[in-house]
Amino acid sequence: MNKYAAEFVGTFWLVLGGCGSAVLDAAFPELGIGFLGVAFAFGLTVLTMAYAIGHISGCHLNPAVSVGLWAGGRFPAKELLPYIVAQVLGGIVAGGVLYLIATGKVGFDVAGGFASNGYGEHSPGGYTMLSALITEIVMTMMFIVIILGATDKRAPAGFAPIAIGLGLTLIHLISIPVTNTSVNPARSTGVAIYVGGWAIAQLWLFWVAPLVGGVLGAAVYRLIGKSEE
Repeated sequence: MNKYAAEFVGTFWLVLGGCGSAVLDAAFPELGIGFLGVAFAFGLTVLTMAYAIGHISGCHLNPAVSVGLWAGGRFPAKELLPYIVAQVLGGIVAGGVLYLIATGKVGFDVAGGFASNGYGEHSPGGYTMLSALITEIVMTMMFIVIILGATDKRAPAGFAPIAIGLGLTLIHLISIPVTNTSVNPARSTGVAIYVGGWAIAQLWLFWVAPLVGGVLGAAVYRLIGKSEE
């Protein structure tokens, strides 16, 4: 149970820290952190949790990561469902805490997006569903390649959290304008349920694309990461 509790806490921190920075700070008058700040916030949540709980649960914090690690031969199938449940619940509770904080400001309205992921008219840059699908698949694929490579026993020990955290930061810098960046179904679900309507209707893409990307990332690393010995 320690592993599942760690995944719950870690995903809670990812959603609260990442989405919280987007909702509360991104466009704060004059001192807003913007896309760059939000990207680093997401990266820092993973970096800090990797050191805090990596030795307990592996610090997946993401159903797509769990699926990718399973597809890459690094994670047992029997653990997938409980890990995913813990991650989604952690995201939902974090979304609830963020909702309670955000609604303390007069005039706040979740209709503004609440850091939800979207495409079409709900994409920050107005990108199409196809653009969103390609972006989420490719970004998740590369995230899994980074994770599998950084945690390979042949990689320098102790530096994986830095590579993974910065990798997620870079992914956000690329894709926030397209989808508000998911690459994580638990992160998407954690805020979408409080927005409802369009956010729930478009949530399917932010489950399907990251999971597909996770499997593809595992396949890519299995190909390029083979030992030559």
